[in-house]
Amino acid sequence: MRLLRPLLIATALVASLPAAGTVAAQELRIGFKAAVTGSDPHQNYTPNRNVQLHVYEPLVLQDPFMRLQPGAAAAWRNIDPNTWEFSLREGLQFHDGSPVTADDVAFSIRRAQAATGLRTFVAQTRNVAGVEAKDARTVLIRTTTPTPLLPVQMAVVAIVSARAAADAGEAEFNGGRAALGTGPYRWVRFTPGRDVVIERAARHWRAPEPWQRVTFRFISNDSARVAALLANDVDVIDNVPPSLFREVRESPRTQLVTTPGLFTLYMYLDHFRDQVVFATGPDGQPLARNPIRDPKVRQAMNLAINREALAERGMEGAADPIGQFAGPGFIGHDERLKPPRHDPAQARRLLAEAGYPDGFGLTIHCTNDRFPGDSRTCQAVGQMFTQVGIRTTVEPLPSAVFFRRANGNATQDPEFTAFMAIFASSTGVASESMTTILRTRNRATGAGSLNRGRYSSAALDAALGRVDSIFDDTAREAAMGDAARIAIEDNAILPIFSLRASYGLRRGLSIVPRGDQYTFATAIHAAP
Repeated sequence: MRLLRPLLIATALVASLPAAGTVAAQELRIGFKAAVTGSDPHQNYTPNRNVQLHVYEPLVLQDPFMRLQPGAAAAWRNIDPNTWEFSLREGLQFHDGSPVTADDVAFSIRRAQAATGLRTFVAQTRNVAGVEAKDARTVLIRTTTPTPLLPVQMAVVAIVSARAAADAGEAEFNGGRAALGTGPYRWVRFTPGRDVVIERAARHWRAPEPWQRVTFRFISNDSARVAALLANDVDVIDNVPPSLFREVRESPRTQLVTTPGLFTLYMYLDHFRDQVVFATGPDGQPLARNPIRDPKVRQAMNLAINREALAERGMEGAADPIGQFAGPGFIGHDERLKPPRHDPAQARRLLAEAGYPDGFGLTIHCTNDRFPGDSRTCQAVGQMFTQVGIRTTVEPLPSAVFFRRANGNATQDPEFTAFMAIFASSTGVASESMTTILRTRNRATGAGSLNRGRYSSAALDAALGRVDSIFDDTAREAAMGDAARIAIEDNAILPIFSLRASYGLRRGLSIVPRGDQYTFATAIHAAP
C-alpha cells in the first residue's frame, strides 16, 4: 500500500485537472521523466538529444541496437587511412526549403568541436583535423590518425544550417532563425521546466510521419507520470518505475514494453589518491593508505556484489546483471565476459590477504534521483559490502550535487572514493564507453573526460589505441573484447547492471523500443 499511495494521490491530482478530452487525431503526447535543458542541438545531454534528433539529423543514424544506418548522408567510405568521404542525400533540404550543402556539414562539425563545458562532443570529434567540401554534396573529413569509428562518432553531431545558425544562441534555436534541421519534425517551442512542442515537417526524405504534432511534457515524478498515463492525460511515458510495472501492465487502458538497454550502473573507484577520507579504520580516522588501490580489495568488492539479486529483486526485473561495457546485441559485447559470481567467502579471504582481516570502514556515494531504484540499489550494495567486512555508510545525493562532487573540475579533483552512477556512450560502442570513463585523461583529445576515478593503464590505453586503428568491423569488435578484459580483470571499474528501457503506452499504440532508452515519436504508431 505504501507503493500504491503516491500513485493514487497522483491519479487523483490528474483527475482533478480539466479533462483533456479525446486526443486529437495525429497528436501525440509523451510524458518525459527528464527535463530538456536547452534547444541548442550541440549539447551532449541525453534528454536534449532525444528530442532534437526529431528535428536535426546527423550524417549517420543508429538503429535500436546502435548499428549504423544512412541519415543525412546516403553513403560513406574511407578513401585513405586519414580521410572519410560522406555523400549527402540527393535533394536534401532544411525545413525552410533551402538545400543542405557540404558547407553546412563542415560548419556543424566545427561548431560541435568548439562547444565547451561538460556536455560537449569533444570526445567524438577528438580526431577530426579538418572538414571540407569536395563539392556541394560531398564532404571530406580528415583525421589526425586513422579513425575507423568516425562514422559512429558522426552519428552524434546534428547538422544545422550554416547560414541560419551562424552566431546563434539559445533564443535563435528555440523556434527562431536557427531552428532549421533536416529531420521529420520541426521545432516549435521549448518552455523550460514544462515541455517541448514539435510539428511534422512539410518535407522529409522519408514518408510523412503519422503525428502532426508531438508534445514532450516533463513529469519528473514517477508516480505522477504513471498516473498521467493511466488517466489518459498522455499517450506514452518513458522510464516506468519497476514498482509500478504491474499497474501499467494490468490496466485495461495501458501496456508495458521493456527492452535491454545501454545505460549501465557502475561503481567508480578512486585509483589516484594515496589516502582518502572515505576509507577509515576502527577509530573512524582515514586509513594511512587508500585500500582501493590494492587489486585484492577491488576484487573483494566485486565478489561481494550480488548482481542477480540487485537486478531481479532490488530493481524488480528492470535491470540485467552485467560484467562488461555492452550488453548482448550491442557493439562490443563479448560473450566471454560474464557477470562476476557472488562469492562473499572469497571476498573475505581476499580482504585478509590484502591486510584487512577485520575489514575497514567505507562511505559510498550515489544519486537518489537519477533513475528509479538508484538510492535503494546503493543501500543494498552497502549492505553487501558490510557483510564481507567493509563496514559501509551510504550517502545518496541529488544528481546536481552528486555530479558536481563526482566529476571535479579543472582545479579540483573528484571527491569520492567509491561511488555509483549510470553511463552510456552516445555512440553505443563499448570502446567509446571505455575511452570516456577509463582511458587515461587527455584534455587535448577528450579521452577520459569522465574518468572520475582517474584510472590509468598503459595496457588499456594501448588496447583501445588498437581498436581505434582497425577498419574491419569484425576484427575491431574482437579487439574491443580484448580491451574490456584488461579493464575488467583489473577491476578498474565495477559494472553492476544495465537498465532496461521501459515504456508505458495507451492501448492501440505500438513502439519499437531502443537500447539507448530514447523515446522517438517516429517509433510510435497506431497499432494495426
